[in-house]
Amino acid sequence: MYRKSPWVAVCVLAFGAAVGTLQMTAVVPMLPALQRELQTSLTSASWTLTASLLSGAISIPLLARLGDLYGRRRVAMVSLGLLVAGSVVAALATTLAGIVVGRVLQGFAAPLLPLAMGIARQEVPRDRLPTAIGVLSAMMGVGSGGGMILAGLVGGGYQALFWILAGLAAAGTGLVAVFVREPVRPAPGARPDFVGAALMAAWLVCLLLAVSKGTVWGWTSAATLGLLAASVVLCAAWALSARRAAAPLIELPMLLHRGTVGATVASLLLGFSLFGVITTLSSVAQARLGASVLQVGLYLLPTALLMLAVSLLAGRLMRRFSASSLVGVGSSVVAVAALWLSVSHGSSAALYGAATVLGLGIGLGYAALGTLAVEHVEPAKTAAAGGVNALVRVVGSSVAGAVTAAVLSGAGAGWSFAASAIAALVSAVFAFAQGALARTPARVAGETARAAASEAA
Repeated sequence: MYRKSPWVAVCVLAFGAAVGTLQMTAVVPMLPALQRELQTSLTSASWTLTASLLSGAISIPLLARLGDLYGRRRVAMVSLGLLVAGSVVAALATTLAGIVVGRVLQGFAAPLLPLAMGIARQEVPRDRLPTAIGVLSAMMGVGSGGGMILAGLVGGGYQALFWILAGLAAAGTGLVAVFVREPVRPAPGARPDFVGAALMAAWLVCLLLAVSKGTVWGWTSAATLGLLAASVVLCAAWALSARRAAAPLIELPMLLHRGTVGATVASLLLGFSLFGVITTLSSVAQARLGASVLQVGLYLLPTALLMLAVSLLAGRLMRRFSASSLVGVGSSVVAVAALWLSVSHGSSAALYGAATVLGLGIGLGYAALGTLAVEHVEPAKTAAAGGVNALVRVVGSSVAGAVTAAVLSGAGAGWSFAASAIAALVSAVFAFAQGALARTPARVAGETARAAASEAA
């Protein structure tokens, strides 16, 4: 980075991270339109969302490791390049399979946020690092809200949406190339865990395919039960592989580390809640109220604007309140919005009101998730904790796409909103619990000793 003005580079990284997040939500208002245009079922059309989230879940730890080996700036540019390529493929596609292929490539933009945080930790002065991390974390909200706004402005044509995403990603690639610098360091350690990546992708695909198609095939059908059994076997193989690998894709102990478990569960469930609510709301608006894609974008506009507004205040909020309290309060507010929609979603007023509450909750929660994930671990484990947190958030989002399609096809919109409300409530419980644990005298004394040792080193 430029030594005299690291904030220029932080802003560029924030733009790249926002574009990487933008592609995740941009197709949500498009799902019913894609279902009609491609003449397919909602559960099949939902894979245009799930495919991107799933490839993002796999690529986050994989590209983060490649960033350690070959430089985060270089890998970030590759990630943006794959977003450009995927957007072009999806824009030119005329079949569901073609769009899904493009969306898989787009999902490789998901690691842009952890890569940006890694660069910032290296180059931003320590006293300014919390502000930089807060700004970058807030890009989850900016990108998620911006994607819904963009889809609404574009209207019903998915080709135009993907061409715009290609242009934004190309601009981000150029800006990173010009304004971001990273000191050249020797490539450390073992090669990436490609076997672990393949096994993780396999068990997640089996699980999500079974969940999304269970209502169509039958929950006791041979296909559904076979996929569920395969997901269990493959997950066990993945866990065994991770324990034996020199540099595992995911450090499994970090999933249950007492300093991160609250953040891990909160991130997983908050990602599920957001995508569960906005996907269901989009379907309800178009099916019950006859809304166009533009009108769906308008229904989600309060969510997007509140997420943007809260994101801009992220740095100030993080200086005044603990990360656990922000995530806990944000998750509680999301639960209120989802419960509201579970009992009242048949009018425009209900959708606008709940969307406003949702934006406030997600804005608060997302802005603090990054800090919650890393503030109570040893400095050497910061990158691993951040990577796990980003991974589980995207996994939760991808599961939401499959679960929502299945519940909508079976039980209906009210139950789909209720599932998101329950997930958000559990997220709040875990976030507050982590905050309470961090305030115990023994924990405070331990962290003080570790901080002093780190300063002395």
